[in-house]
Amino acid sequence: MGAMLTDSTITTMLPVTDTERAGHFYADALGLKQTGKGEDGTLYFAAGAGAIGLRPMPAGAQSEHTALSFEVSDLEGEVSALAGRGVRFQDFELEGLKTVHHIAELGNERAAWFNDSEGNVLCLHEVRG
Repeated sequence: MGAMLTDSTITTMLPVTDTERAGHFYADALGLKQTGKGEDGTLYFAAGAGAIGLRPMPAGAQSEHTALSFEVSDLEGEVSALAGRGVRFQDFELEGLKTVHHIAELGNERAAWFNDSEGNVLCLHEVRG
C-alpha cells in the first residue's frame, strides 16, 4: 500500500483578494515565515508541521466559518501578543458562546477568533487537562 494520509503534512489553502496585503498580515501580524511562492501567485507560510497557502481568488471567496485554528499553550499570551501587533479579535455575547477578554470557554478548550486582512476567520485554541 502507498503512503497513508495520516502521515501527510497538510497545507491549508486560504482565499485572498490581495496577496501582498495578506502576505504582510501573515508575516508581520502573525509572525509566520514565508517559505515560497507558487507560479499562480500563491504565497506559502510555514506553520508547525504544516503550511498555509494564500491563494489569489476573487473577493467573496472567504467563508464565515473558521478556516483554521492554531493550537497554542498560552492563549492569553498569544492573544496579547497578536493584539499588540494590530490583530483585532472578535467578541461574542451569545447563548452558549461568550468571550471575556476575547477568550471563550468551551468545556476543556478555550478559544479566541479573529479575521485576517482578507476576511478569513482564524482561531487560536488551547486544550486544558
